[in-house]
Amino acid sequence: MSIEIENRNMSWGEFRFSIVGGLLVRPPTRGELLQKLKELSSQAYQHPTKNELITFGTSTIERWYYKALNSNDPVKALTRKIREDSGQTISMTDEFLNQLHKQYKKYSHWSYKLHSDNLNAYAEKHNKVVKAPSYSTVIRHMQKKGWGKKKSRKNNQTNGQKKAALRFEQKEIRGFESEYVNELWHLDFHQSRRIVDANGKWHTAYALCILDDHSRLCCHIQWYINETADNLIHGLSQAFHKRGLPRSLMTDNGSAMIAHETQNGLKRLGILHKKTLAYSPYQNGKQEIFWATLEGRLMSMLSGVTNLSLKFLNTCTQAWVEQEYNKTNHKGIDTSPIESFINNKNVSRPSLESEAYSFAFTQLITRKQRKSDGTVQIMGIRFEIPSRFNHFQRLSIRYQNFDLSKAYIVDPKSNNLISVIYPQDKTSNAYKGRRTRSSALNIEINETNDDELPPLMEKYLSEYCTTGLPPAYLPKDESNNKECNDD
Repeated sequence: MSIEIENRNMSWGEFRFSIVGGLLVRPPTRGELLQKLKELSSQAYQHPTKNELITFGTSTIERWYYKALNSNDPVKALTRKIREDSGQTISMTDEFLNQLHKQYKKYSHWSYKLHSDNLNAYAEKHNKVVKAPSYSTVIRHMQKKGWGKKKSRKNNQTNGQKKAALRFEQKEIRGFESEYVNELWHLDFHQSRRIVDANGKWHTAYALCILDDHSRLCCHIQWYINETADNLIHGLSQAFHKRGLPRSLMTDNGSAMIAHETQNGLKRLGILHKKTLAYSPYQNGKQEIFWATLEGRLMSMLSGVTNLSLKFLNTCTQAWVEQEYNKTNHKGIDTSPIESFINNKNVSRPSLESEAYSFAFTQLITRKQRKSDGTVQIMGIRFEIPSRFNHFQRLSIRYQNFDLSKAYIVDPKSNNLISVIYPQDKTSNAYKGRRTRSSALNIEINETNDDELPPLMEKYLSEYCTTGLPPAYLPKDESNNKECNDD
């Protein structure tokens, strides 16, 4: 339920950002804003949670624009507020619950809407006094029960290369350039030389490069052993620290680019993620030109180095990028990338702290806390939960599957960070003392007289005495009891 709440709320923030994001990427000139807002309000948009089109007024879009413009986290600023009654019990009679259960068991491939419509028809057919539950109530109940629509498996695989070639033949290709610095970045991996490590093992080196579209500046470049989401985020975070946060990022559809951590991080940071079409490298042409320059200049100069190490390759690459590429006149812009980056209008946002990027580039899960030792399991590793959270049965946790040195407990509704958790250290726990368990209810217990009766017992005795009747039992004199006398 917690994940569903977050996804539903974040979808509205992402939806609104998709409408006004273009105004942030390319800010309108003086007197142009009203015309841009009228153009956006004249369009119809696909509803983020319903299968219908929706339009918005000029003033509404203007309000969204200024909220996003004045915030370092535009997606969060545009996210809907959590309802006060969120998480309360769903109202639905037992009869309708049973009918919905029967429908789902028999027709699990139905949509939520079809289930809701059939409940309405059921109520009309049997002349029920109580109205059928609303569509939103049906959705919430089915999602809470995990009754999702089951799709039939279909084999729709096609030859992507043939489709790309046909598209290339039928549609014209046009070069493009963003209008402002940090409006659009390009990111890609490039496979090149074989390198040797300290243990004498050979690896294929992959270069991760981030380019600014307008200035052609190399924001950051670094060589890695593998093309993974971990390395992508590692390099991209450094580019953020060097140049600031861009408005959009273009990548291909590689596994590292479409990883949950990568996509979630870009959404949380308010960066539009634009992906090229499959088998269409010409859409990222500026990146391809850079690779040709890198191979023709840098790698040619290193061709005589036999045992090339990763450290030496990265050192040479940084020197070449900063001393030659970024300072050399670029034919496409008739100036050097660094001069273009400095002298043109910049639409970036200030960089955040490193920990903020680690938290942003994560994926969300929910885990049930094991009450015996206060731990949760993530990818086979047990994480210790602080004792102050031992009253929570389920926890919303963000983590990176390539870095399990820590994870984050978050609020399931606001998605804000609550606490950082770490893997369980059984060896250290063997020599540690045990602290008093923290409790959500810190109740101070005062000392009382042991002879004092509870309030309810005093009430019963008082009411019984007012009847004037003797106790309803026969007392027995046990003074002559042998066992008692023996004492």
